[in-house]
Amino acid sequence: QVQLVESGGGLAQPGGSLRLSCAASGFTLGMWSMSWARQAPGQGLEWVSGIYSDSTKIDYADSVKGRFTISRDNVQNTLYLQMNNLQPEDTALYYCLKGVFSCEGPVCDDFERGQGTQVTVSS
Repeated sequence: QVQLVESGGGLAQPGGSLRLSCAASGFTLGMWSMSWARQAPGQGLEWVSGIYSDSTKIDYADSVKGRFTISRDNVQNTLYLQMNNLQPEDTALYYCLKGVFSCEGPVCDDFERGQGTQVTVSS
């Protein structure tokens, strides 16, 4: 069955960096668009970034543009999110979403995701 396992979260200081990974199994990652989304405490799911199956198209939410970089390795069946210049407002549980390039609001909840990885940005 489809399994998505996010990892790489943790505690970072403002201005710091983290690299998230999403290991996919049970399906061929290279056939699907993928996204990263996040959920802060008490908030809904927020789309962060998306990438086409062949990496030919990439997009970011305005809040992370210029700081985050999405990438994928279809051979290793892994999706990545490099996060630089982290800010306290980036604190959230981060998920990878299968089969979507971008989504908004509750629609993001319709897509398969893993258990998430917690990112906390604090001094």
